[in-house]
Amino acid sequence: MQKTRYNVVGVMSGTSLDGVDLAHIHFSIENGQWGFQIFQCETVGYPEEWIALLKKAVDFSEAELKTLNKEYTALLGGIISDFITKHQLENLDAVCSHGHTILHQPQNGFTLQIGNLPEIAELIKQKVVCDFRVQDVKMGGQGAPLVPIGDRTLFSDYDYCLNLGGFSNVSFEENGQRIAFDISPVNTVLNFYADTLGLKYDDKGQISRNGTISAELLSELNALDFYHKKYPKSLGFEFVKETVLPMIERHSIPVEDKLRTFTEHVAFQIAEALPLKKGKLLVTGGGAYNIFLIERMRNYLPKMQIVVPDAKTIEFKEALIFALLGVLRLENEVNVLASVTGASSNHSSGVIYDKPVKL
Repeated sequence: MQKTRYNVVGVMSGTSLDGVDLAHIHFSIENGQWGFQIFQCETVGYPEEWIALLKKAVDFSEAELKTLNKEYTALLGGIISDFITKHQLENLDAVCSHGHTILHQPQNGFTLQIGNLPEIAELIKQKVVCDFRVQDVKMGGQGAPLVPIGDRTLFSDYDYCLNLGGFSNVSFEENGQRIAFDISPVNTVLNFYADTLGLKYDDKGQISRNGTISAELLSELNALDFYHKKYPKSLGFEFVKETVLPMIERHSIPVEDKLRTFTEHVAFQIAEALPLKKGKLLVTGGGAYNIFLIERMRNYLPKMQIVVPDAKTIEFKEALIFALLGVLRLENEVNVLASVTGASSNHSSGVIYDKPVKL
């Protein structure tokens, strides 16, 4: 390590389209041990027209995607600049930004996160580290999940680290290696059906709680091929759009029952994915606020200590860890694990755009 302290901003936009998460973070490294403090943080919601655009973008042509990327980079640059100005942040080492995933097809050697164009550094007048997934896919990996290096480095007290966002993913140690993979869709589906009721999400899982499980639909969902594949494996919105939603829509049942059935499916698949059904499990991401989903997880994992942490950690853990990935990239240290993604080797991934020089 060249430095022992870093002052950075982590930026993340997830597939659930809640908005852009930004977190101001200080990292310290002493005797090989990492520490962190999360200071100012916020989620900046997308305007309605952008939510509609990002939902449709999976079907865009190449030309349309290029235009979208340029416009989204400008949008993101404005959001980051406003955050830095609002909180009077100075002497930043870097802004570490994930961008927003539009296409994720590692089986075809392709993944696209928009908002990572070189102009981003010029727009925010800062050094930027971004575009963390592309190199891994080129090296034969899934390009996901990338969070596990942060789980190992910053949250080693837990046997399992589970994120409940647009998709669920988990990481844990197995035979001295960090293992991680996507488990199932979560909020990409739950929010879709909440939206049909005029809601952004099913608050605390209350609508689902009052629904009835469709045994037939639950059985079909649990039988999907993805759940029987060995890791490493990852999911993209294409899986939801082309496979999951059409399957659910073939069932003429109330929306409440669709939510109830899918919540049960998520809880069941999480329990199935964990090799040991005991220990200490950290739950973060927006789904950690879904009280009913957490209850159903506890039903399937009665011997597991399920920990829902403070709000900052729940909401900004991914922004925190992408900040860490950026710091590791600046140090040219490993920030992507081959044991997780299936790439040909561990590597240091991410594009660095230097802070523009004042003339």
